[in-house]
Amino acid sequence: MASFLTDEALIKQYLPEQPNQCFETLYNRYVNKVYRHCLSMTKDEESAHDYTHDIFIKMFKKLDTFHERSSFSTWLYSIAYNYCSDQLRLAKRLNFSPLDDEFDTPSSESYEAQAKEQSLQLLNQVMAQLPEKEQKILQLKYEQGLRIDEIAQLYNISESSVKMRLKRSREKVHQLCAYYHTL
Repeated sequence: MASFLTDEALIKQYLPEQPNQCFETLYNRYVNKVYRHCLSMTKDEESAHDYTHDIFIKMFKKLDTFHERSSFSTWLYSIAYNYCSDQLRLAKRLNFSPLDDEFDTPSSESYEAQAKEQSLQLLNQVMAQLPEKEQKILQLKYEQGLRIDEIAQLYNISESSVKMRLKRSREKVHQLCAYYHTL
């Protein structure tokens, strides 16, 4: 029965009397989306799994503070985004880099795989040159698959502002990619 309720109705109905049922249902609905978000931010499967676990524990502890000012998915996504951002900032401050990276040896890859890798590297290089706000809005739309209205809620701006920011950010990415291809 709980699986047929909206997130908000599920929380209202099950959180007070059956918190475990509430958590399990929400977890099953969103674990893959949260994991993909963590993976897109960390680029590391192990960290993404750990962060996903931590995010759901944090979400469950804060579930009674969810007041439906936005959809549950947007609320959960903001927890995930903030948690991952905090962890990545902390890792940068500690200047942590895995030892495995230093000992990797190149393997023989097909030309197509190498071209894909080069394209990804170029895209990462271009994305890194964008201001953080522009990076985030592109990631929300294209990596996380959030709708325009969800992004607007998350940033507390109009949908037309989101569309304009996405358009301008995409144009910058295209211009920078074109520039790097000419080098």
